[in-house]
Amino acid sequence: MTNNSTRPLSAELLATSYDELKRMAHSRLRKGEALTLLNTTSLVHEAWVRMSSRNGPWESRAHFFGYAAQAMRSVVVDAARERSALRRGGDLQQVTLATELPAAPGDAEILRVHEALQDLEKLDERLARVVELRYFVGLDESEAAEALNVSRRTVQRDWMKARALLWEAMA
Repeated sequence: MTNNSTRPLSAELLATSYDELKRMAHSRLRKGEALTLLNTTSLVHEAWVRMSSRNGPWESRAHFFGYAAQAMRSVVVDAARERSALRRGGDLQQVTLATELPAAPGDAEILRVHEALQDLEKLDERLARVVELRYFVGLDESEAAEALNVSRRTVQRDWMKARALLWEAMA
């Protein structure tokens, strides 16, 4: 897929982007999300279902992957909300018997970040996109810069500023 082409959501687009979407999802889930109902494949597939409901062509590769990041964020947040719902036993604590597993942020943290991110979107949408790509998708600075079509240094500055604003909002 070239940067200046416009393509509708199609089987061809899935075929050309599926491996990259799986890599993005795997990167996010590997960073400690204890999403017991989601694995890499189910996250990509659920995000794809949400993306397929979008009408209109993709303006660029960055546009497509930016929207994919939003869809993955939505899936992760919805999964956290679902597990937290009292009617589903969300107040019960999950106990892990394997003590060597790394600590993972809980659903409450995911939801707090999501709410703070919604406020950040109102203030500066690009900062919110950087957080989505870095926190919810797990891209590094270079990958996020490519997805946003900005320099790596811009992503570094935006990431520092966004973290400071989110820290303040969550404190």
